[in-house]
Amino acid sequence: MRVGVFICHCGNNIAGTVEVAKVAEAARMMPGVAFATTYMYTCSEPGQEEIKEAIKREKLDRVVVAACSPRMHEVTFRRTVEKTGLNRYFFEMANIREHCSWIGEDKELNTNKAIEAIKLAVEKAKQNKPLFPAKFKINKRVLVIGGGVAGMQAALDCADGGLDVVLVEKSPSVGGMMARLDKTFPTVDCSICILGPKMVDVSQHEKINLYAYSEIEEIKGYVGNYQIKIRKKATYVDWSKCTGCGACIEKCPSRNAFDYFNFGVAPARAINIPFPQAIPKKAKIDAQFCRQFIKGKCGVCAKFCPVGAINYEMKDEIVTEDVGAIIVASGYGLIDLDKLPEYGGGRYPDVISGIQYERILNASGPTSGHIERPSDHAEPKTIVFVSCAGSRDKSIGIPYCSNFCCMYIAKQAILTKDHIPDSRSYVFYMDIRSPGKGYDEFTRRAQEEYGVQYIRGRVSRIYPKGKKMIVKGADTLLGTQVEIEADLVVLATAVTATTDARTLAEKLHISYDPHGFYVESHPKLRPVETNTSGVFLAGACQGPKDIPASVGQGSAAAAKVLSIFSKDTLESDPQIARVNTNICVGCRKCIGTCPFGAIEEQQLRDGRIIANVIETVCAGCGICNSTCPCGAIQLQHFTDNQLLAEVNALCLT
Repeated sequence: MRVGVFICHCGNNIAGTVEVAKVAEAARMMPGVAFATTYMYTCSEPGQEEIKEAIKREKLDRVVVAACSPRMHEVTFRRTVEKTGLNRYFFEMANIREHCSWIGEDKELNTNKAIEAIKLAVEKAKQNKPLFPAKFKINKRVLVIGGGVAGMQAALDCADGGLDVVLVEKSPSVGGMMARLDKTFPTVDCSICILGPKMVDVSQHEKINLYAYSEIEEIKGYVGNYQIKIRKKATYVDWSKCTGCGACIEKCPSRNAFDYFNFGVAPARAINIPFPQAIPKKAKIDAQFCRQFIKGKCGVCAKFCPVGAINYEMKDEIVTEDVGAIIVASGYGLIDLDKLPEYGGGRYPDVISGIQYERILNASGPTSGHIERPSDHAEPKTIVFVSCAGSRDKSIGIPYCSNFCCMYIAKQAILTKDHIPDSRSYVFYMDIRSPGKGYDEFTRRAQEEYGVQYIRGRVSRIYPKGKKMIVKGADTLLGTQVEIEADLVVLATAVTATTDARTLAEKLHISYDPHGFYVESHPKLRPVETNTSGVFLAGACQGPKDIPASVGQGSAAAAKVLSIFSKDTLESDPQIARVNTNICVGCRKCIGTCPFGAIEEQQLRDGRIIANVIETVCAGCGICNSTCPCGAIQLQHFTDNQLLAEVNALCLT
């Protein structure tokens, strides 16, 4: 066996703290190594050519590259090796950048560790076996989870590209959070005016099948062949008959239902349509507040519905759709005001959230766009905006910035001045973060043209005094304490992951961070992909994002789907588990531990029951490998023998 070792300088990233020449010299002395050299940038085109030439010249049958993380360039090097006629899995990579040169400044220690890392890679490479991917056909349909602006953009781009799209939205209407906004920054144009046409396009596109007021019940399968169960929640209104006339809403006697669309700014009817531009524009009964469900008698909406669409006996319905890829655009949530007691959140009616104020400003909102404070409906003259209400606060578990709060505060302060010319607006802020195109100019416009007073400092306490709200804080620029008597206080509440984000992630088999936001495959090189093939991310489900970023990610995710669907077949990764039928005792432990449902029972001709791995479903996580008590199931390319060869190389020398 002839192993070739190629050690990368990576500029000074590796060579600055590792003696690469000494590492190469040590590599040449390792058993089985026929050739070892160094190169400035192994991942560059000349570096790739150097590897190919050495393989041919030195007749190498195994290749080890000592460079950066395999996540960065392993695929590139495998392709290079494959072009010379070697099996791509005869390649092994040693990470001597992140694992050696970047972890300390002691050159000798780093060099010794790099030598050991290469020794492990060489021994494993000698144990590597040729693996070959299998090809399988794909279902060229795509599921989009979430009907906000990111999800709609992704759905429309996929549909315009010729794909059939299944769009699932858990609310009664598409539009997401953007549909609730009055204006958008920094252009101050009508939010629904630019979103409405996109919503209509989604409803009318022949390639898009919309499931509103529905949720994902179950996801099975693998890239190219997913089976999706969708729960269509009972609306108690037959949407095939409902015309959205609103007669039922006018007559409904139950008028104290919680208005989810308006975030509780004003009560709603038990039967309602969320907003005038809703798509689909259909009524829905909230059984929690409906007298027919609470007391067993009412039925007013059924009596007045001109088309007989009311159905109190309606049940949830499960439908199944087969797709080949999934785009997750499930959006974001907002921190509960009750978690901000120092600001009086949830206790004082005149302390509201930014999204509630947005609904007050909106012409289609509960006050028809007239600014009123909730306690007595009087017009407020002094409004205080508090930024970072929950954001950048480790004490409540939200250390991150919510991205767009600074901008919408400036927008709302401008709109307030337009609505009430003699009003005064104050903004308590930590730092103004406005890096987008035209964003900084917009915040300056709020200060210079509209007279919004920005106070750099945090608010310590908000409490009522008569009809006023007293806002106490600090001005760190002046070094003084500040106390303002406000008529209304608006909190720019922190952006969070949705309440069901973790549950959905488990169904999708994708990763999420400690805050519940979904984790991309690589933050720079693969920003819309996940580590589960065929599942892509778009919008604020990945982290707080404004509208342009969400739309851009929606289109990027659609492009990724169109890319994989440009082929009629896909290749499966051969780095999966395989069962040795001669050893397997049928204990079924691997079936219970597999998180992907990739292992099933199989009966042999002699009647024995053994485990069988579904190759296209297996993700190669290796949990079954470590669970099997008799070693009958092995993860290809990471078998027990390969791992033990690495351990022996480290411990026996």
